[in-house]
Amino acid sequence: MERWDEYTVDRVRTGRLLHRGQPLLENQLHLVVHACVFNQDGEMLIQQRHSQKDGWPNLWDIAAGGSALAGESSQTAMARELFEELGIKLDLQGIRPHLTVNFEFGFDDYYLLHHDLLIESLTLQEGEVQQVKWASLDEIKRLLASGDFIPYHPQLIELLFGMRKGYGAIQRPGE
Repeated sequence: MERWDEYTVDRVRTGRLLHRGQPLLENQLHLVVHACVFNQDGEMLIQQRHSQKDGWPNLWDIAAGGSALAGESSQTAMARELFEELGIKLDLQGIRPHLTVNFEFGFDDYYLLHHDLLIESLTLQEGEVQQVKWASLDEIKRLLASGDFIPYHPQLIELLFGMRKGYGAIQRPGE
């Protein structure tokens, strides 16, 4: 059974463990990570979730993501998820997430990565990922509108594309 570290609202580990599949109580928080991988053309790598997945089967999603396992930092969890789901091996030590989105049961760290790669070079995790492709912002918005993409807020997807060139909320000249 997958175990997660429990966090306080101040993002401090409590020393207690949570178990995947068990209902979380109020103020039992855990860490989730997502990687948005962009190429030099400004497209985002997206994956289609496997048809047998419990959550959001057959829907398109951001390149990789999942819950941090007990003892993992945000960076080690993100590196593990990228490798498990897509076969991408990256060292993210010293790399900060670009933003964190708080949700009812935790913290969701988003990494905006630039990595030109060939789709054919990826190793897709069996039972998790059906296929991957590069997609423009407009294509992802169409997939969202048609119900074929996990129902993220469209504004979040726009923000991820808008922030892909650097850290911070201030737009730099030329962006």
